[in-house]
Amino acid sequence: QVQLVESGGGMVQAGGSLRLSCAASGRTFSSYAMGWFRQAPGKYREFVARINRSGSVTYYADSVKGRFTISRQNARNTVYLQMNSLKPEDTAVYYCAADLQTDASARTFPSAYDYWGQGTQVTVSS
Repeated sequence: QVQLVESGGGMVQAGGSLRLSCAASGRTFSSYAMGWFRQAPGKYREFVARINRSGSVTYYADSVKGRFTISRQNARNTVYLQMNSLKPEDTAVYYCAADLQTDASARTFPSAYDYWGQGTQVTVSS
């Protein structure tokens, strides 16, 4: 079992920044890859970013590449999502997720992930 708790969401103006955190507990944190997803009202859950177990490999959706950075601190059982140059279209509930099955990079479907946090709201005003 893995428990995930997100924090750091809020409201920000376009062009601003936020950093999301996801604290994990349960299984050894360095034994699984992590991802971030988001879901806007009326839309499907969308892949944002992924990081492998060691933190050496990252993968991003095209829509956030160059603006968002995923990172992890295994000693703190935490994964982060630094979001810069935010746009109104980034408004969504953001979820972190754990993939216990593989360390491969391009795992962008929600069904590939085994555990999910409760989500944190990010609102970007224009």
